[in-house]
Amino acid sequence: MRRLSSLLTAALLTVGLTTAISPAATAAGLTARYDRIPASGGVTLTARVYTPSSTGKHPLVVLPASWSAPTLEYEIPARKLADRGYVVVSYTPRGFYTSGGKIEVGSANDVADARAVIDWALANTPASADQIGMAGISYGAGFSLLTAAADPRVKAVAALSTWSDLEKSLGANDTWSAQGIAGLGAAGKLTGRFGPELDAMLANVLANEREPVKTWAAPRSPGRKLDQLNANKPAVLIANAWQDGLFPPDQVVELFNGLKGAKRLELAPGDHATPEAVGLAGLPNDTWETTYRWLDHYLRGTDNGVNAEPPVRLKPTIGGAARNFASWSALTSSTSRRYLGDVNPLIGRTGELATSAKTGWTHTANGGVDTVADSGPVLLAGGATQIGLPVAGWLPAVSRLNAGVWQTEQMSRRTTVSGTPKLHVTVTPSASDTSLFAYLYDVSGLGVGRLLSHKPVTLVDRKAGAAQQVDVTLQPVLHDVEAGHRLVLVIDTVDPRYASETTLGERLTFTSPAASPSYLDIPLG
Repeated sequence: MRRLSSLLTAALLTVGLTTAISPAATAAGLTARYDRIPASGGVTLTARVYTPSSTGKHPLVVLPASWSAPTLEYEIPARKLADRGYVVVSYTPRGFYTSGGKIEVGSANDVADARAVIDWALANTPASADQIGMAGISYGAGFSLLTAAADPRVKAVAALSTWSDLEKSLGANDTWSAQGIAGLGAAGKLTGRFGPELDAMLANVLANEREPVKTWAAPRSPGRKLDQLNANKPAVLIANAWQDGLFPPDQVVELFNGLKGAKRLELAPGDHATPEAVGLAGLPNDTWETTYRWLDHYLRGTDNGVNAEPPVRLKPTIGGAARNFASWSALTSSTSRRYLGDVNPLIGRTGELATSAKTGWTHTANGGVDTVADSGPVLLAGGATQIGLPVAGWLPAVSRLNAGVWQTEQMSRRTTVSGTPKLHVTVTPSASDTSLFAYLYDVSGLGVGRLLSHKPVTLVDRKAGAAQQVDVTLQPVLHDVEAGHRLVLVIDTVDPRYASETTLGERLTFTSPAASPSYLDIPLG
């Protein structure tokens, strides 16, 4: 936890945000103006309103700004929407910049604010009460989903780089996302005013108090509001990045699978908000083009075919042309169960991922030491993957004294990993609190590994010296492993992205008991 505290402190001193957009007040076919909108509890929100010049009623799109971003974030998409015939209201959520109140992160007040913005638009613009949508990136995406769960007037949502479960975002498997929390906290402190509940949440993170954070996160998580979303049945577009370091993709896959109405899921290489970022500058962008088509169909009734397309569209995890699927489950046609085998000193202490059960072996690793295997820095790692530079490392350099390493045979032909890998392993820690980090790599014949997926897990208040059966669901993958390459699993105890409870000097013993062999389930397409 000292690492998380120091990261947050350093980030608060160094992170800044600048905006260099100077919009014209008017443009051909629309008018744009600033306004102040009265919202929940006497708070007033800063908004920018875009109105088509044509007469009559128009569909309405509400765009809540992202975390630490001003209203001008959506200037170009808002103008494009207004040119298509929408009234658009982009607003800065409470607590940021010149909007009143304090930052509350998807609270009941935030949802009431969004509903008040809709009320105001219906009363003060030529917006149609029967054609209301919401869209946004990150913070604005979460607000859009939460509002759609509460307000049946919202008929369509485009949630880009959204969260579904804040608990899993902040502390997946009881492991704090140190860099992510530090970065968000820093940006929020520099551009806004924290409310008391948010201050208390961060204090609980720094104090390593997990239960109060889970209590705080639950009502702010759209994935916990599936019943309301399914009752209201908004048409929901979700577009996220495979490597999103703030809101990893597994949580939005769960949300997508639980939705019963019209829905679409798109995943692409990149980190938080990077796949759609260039669209904010008006450059060609697949995510924003899908957003415009989605809103056109479900708000304006445009017969553009988006409703008839396969609902799952995925660009492979570390690059490649998009592939379409009829459902999320259609990604996986079979599963290859690979059993973790004994380490073999003749091949650099690397164990097999074998097709038959291997039991009775043990491998002990020294904990608290970083290895070559890690997930890379938040935002930078995934952003580099988007431009063809995935997180990579020379896997023979992973210290087998400080990690467990297991590999498949070289693939005899191209093999598609498609779906969600799952790990089952028995671990005996020497301490009551221990963090583990599991990584899955595509490794070439030269030993260069490209990271496909990873997941942290922290064992809290366990009996030291007692065997623990650990099940870890890694992040989903869509990737072609070329002939001659291997899949390699690495488990170690330190990743700079996360707060680790494993300290120097601890020991972890991996085993595969006959009653419950250790294995990795590899999904195949």
